[in-house]
Amino acid sequence: MSRRYLYQLSGILLLAFFVVACTQTAPAPTAAPAQSKATELTKAATTAAPAPAAPAPTAVPTSAKQASWPQKDKSLTMIVPLEPGAAADASARLLAVPLEKELGIPVQVVNKPGAGMQTGTTEFVRSKNDGYTICMTNLPTILGLYLDPERKAIFSRKDFLTSALMGVDPAAIGVKADSPFKSLKDIIDAAKANPGKVTIGLTGLKSHQHLAFLELQKLAGVQFNMVVFDGSAPTMTALLGGHIDVQLSSVGLFMPQLKSGGVRVLAVADAKESPFLPGVKTLEAQGYKLYNSNSRGWSLLAGTPKEAVDTLSVAMKKAMADPTFQAKMAEQGLEVRYMAPEEYAAYWDNMEKQVKPLLDEIAASTK
Repeated sequence: MSRRYLYQLSGILLLAFFVVACTQTAPAPTAAPAQSKATELTKAATTAAPAPAAPAPTAVPTSAKQASWPQKDKSLTMIVPLEPGAAADASARLLAVPLEKELGIPVQVVNKPGAGMQTGTTEFVRSKNDGYTICMTNLPTILGLYLDPERKAIFSRKDFLTSALMGVDPAAIGVKADSPFKSLKDIIDAAKANPGKVTIGLTGLKSHQHLAFLELQKLAGVQFNMVVFDGSAPTMTALLGGHIDVQLSSVGLFMPQLKSGGVRVLAVADAKESPFLPGVKTLEAQGYKLYNSNSRGWSLLAGTPKEAVDTLSVAMKKAMADPTFQAKMAEQGLEVRYMAPEEYAAYWDNMEKQVKPLLDEIAASTK
């Protein structure tokens, strides 16, 4: 064998040995999970000596990302489907201040009264479902709007996403300060002696006041003469002017006239006495188990982006917990009772089940 041939053979063997040595790896333990080549190389490189951890990816942290809702060039519109000056309007304007602070965008209250809240609610339903328009939804009033086929409402329960319940304002029975009625008993006795003669002012057809007096008529076995107005302000004007004998409205609405001495409240339709009307007994304490409240909440349109729903709900909760807001609500005689979206939705659905039979009764009696 020539020397030249031996040199060539030795070179080939040496090259083969080098390739095998560089590519051979130890088998992985059978219990370990499969790993990428990048992970295997990293572990091999750090086996001999520990090294600093690899830097984090150059992505923006989640907490630093800008939320897409609300956009800073937008504003939030709060539709109040009632006239200016009502208790509902006052509560909305008080809430707008801390809510604007929480959202970081302008918040404006827009009154759209008419047709027992149907006008403003209809305008709301026709707005964009982008979260920048919300509507005050009062229970049980709104139930009478979409459950009554004669009203031909363009909306139903499925059109509303609950955002937050703001307050539950119990109904109260009031009379003019110089009224001959000094107690609830006086009103009932007069209605028994003169059926259909005692005039009761209502702030809307199928409103919570209307439902309350229908129930009171049943419990007391009397017949009232019910006069329907479009809103609480004209109802109060009629009472103070002596055009009606009795008004059933929210506790909050009576507060300004109570302070000025224009009215006298005789009963509260709640399970307990109102903290704003010390000494005024409940209807239950006077022999009639009747509970009636006007619940004020805020709703979004169905189909609103989840981020807007969640962001607004959190902002609502914080705004309603604001000490200044709560103090000013108390000055107005308005009790804050917050409910989260899910709880408010269940409250709405349960009330619909309770109120529907009464609405059907009203419909049957007017045919």
